[in-house]
Amino acid sequence: MNTTNKKTKVAVIGLGNIGKAIVANLVKGNHPVILSSREIEKAKSLSAEIGTLATAEEIGQAINDADIIIPAIYFDKIKEFLGKYATELKGKIIVDVSNPIAPDGNGGFKKIIDKDVSAGQTLLPLIPKDASLVKAFGTLGAGSLSGDAFAEPERKVLFYASDSTNSNKQIEELITDSGFKPFHIGGMSQSIRIEVFGDLHEFGALGKTVTLEEAKNVLN
Repeated sequence: MNTTNKKTKVAVIGLGNIGKAIVANLVKGNHPVILSSREIEKAKSLSAEIGTLATAEEIGQAINDADIIIPAIYFDKIKEFLGKYATELKGKIIVDVSNPIAPDGNGGFKKIIDKDVSAGQTLLPLIPKDASLVKAFGTLGAGSLSGDAFAEPERKVLFYASDSTNSNKQIEELITDSGFKPFHIGGMSQSIRIEVFGDLHEFGALGKTVTLEEAKNVLN
């Protein structure tokens, strides 16, 4: 029996470093994935390179065909995305991987929204009717998302935040198939903790990827 047919249907929109890492990890974990981008030929080329578990579709079609939508695009472009595809996104689980940062001109990064506000909280009111928002995957840098997936002997943790526990099973399936151990830190009010500069982000107070035991020690 082909168990991949029972997997949660997921579409990754945008094929930058984070998007490509998510796609590669899911395929390695034997999870089918739909690729999409404004440049559809790039999506088709990448899907052909990855193999039969990856298929390329136009953005609107990809959203329609998936249960979980991962817009792996810059924070300042997501509002436009949510508005443009509001009809298609109704009832979907939308995963926010964004971090509201920009180069600071000194070789580092600066936050582009209020320091006490998260990207997740900012986007939450913009989510279409009956859709739900989850913060996940962007809680690690692209390098660690690729390099630390499927770690042995113990997998690294990938934190996520969500208000609707109805979506947690599907999100944890994706995180597990991506080679990480899922760890729910609470609702979207906690999402700032797993964005850049947050206390549970690799590029914040945490400073590294962690195992489940290490994560529990940090949170205690």
